[in-house]
Amino acid sequence: MLVDSHCHLDRIDLAPFDGQLENAISAAKEAGVEQFLCVAINAENQPEVLKIAEAHEEIHASAGIHPLYTEGQEIDFEYLCEQAKHPKVVAIGETGLDYFYAEESAEKQQKLFRTHVQAAVKSELPLIIHTRDARKDTLEILRHEGAEKVGGVLHCFTESLAMAEEAMEMGFYVSFSGIVTFKNASELRQVAAKIPDDRILVETDSPYLTPVPHRGKPNSPMYVSDVAKCLAELRDVPYEAFCRQTTNNYRRLFFSE
Repeated sequence: MLVDSHCHLDRIDLAPFDGQLENAISAAKEAGVEQFLCVAINAENQPEVLKIAEAHEEIHASAGIHPLYTEGQEIDFEYLCEQAKHPKVVAIGETGLDYFYAEESAEKQQKLFRTHVQAAVKSELPLIIHTRDARKDTLEILRHEGAEKVGGVLHCFTESLAMAEEAMEMGFYVSFSGIVTFKNASELRQVAAKIPDDRILVETDSPYLTPVPHRGKPNSPMYVSDVAKCLAELRDVPYEAFCRQTTNNYRRLFFSE
């Protein structure tokens, strides 16, 4: 039993699946994936994300603006709160800060990030956080806006153990993608080995970051099993037990189970 806690089903390459999303979902299920969280990145793709979630009981959705998609996006608090009312929306995001690719838009990113946290608190939904090279500001905004009231997940985590620990103190989970399988990710694997059992999640972030041994191929949720196998081995726990743990963590975070 596995969950892909962060994927972009509206953006994956369907060529390997005869152009059919249903085939991609079936392939993931054959690999043991039973639930999916399809994550929004802007207002343009929000309708398609919701359409996919509405058509599949096992797929849920989020509502938000990725920090690298702030150009031309004037989404406000009311919009996010309205989207949060949709029965398939279980989180606000992905949102956050990315100074690695877009430090020049830091001020706009911060403003939009604050709006997302405020909407999450108002809607009582957890947050999906994207953070890269913005540790200090990410944590400060989360604290200032009361993110501990709803918690959430630092997705596709590539930062330090210290940052993870500060976020976990605010009720956040830490999710790892295919990056953890990369040859040059030894420091990240050291971090992943130290995340508490009840705070770790797995994801593909597909169509991006295809894990080893599938590098060079388009990423899809079926490969979350490879991320889970890497982490289970790294943490010296049986694969099946790790899958159960991360699935339980996912349900606890997004469904309060």
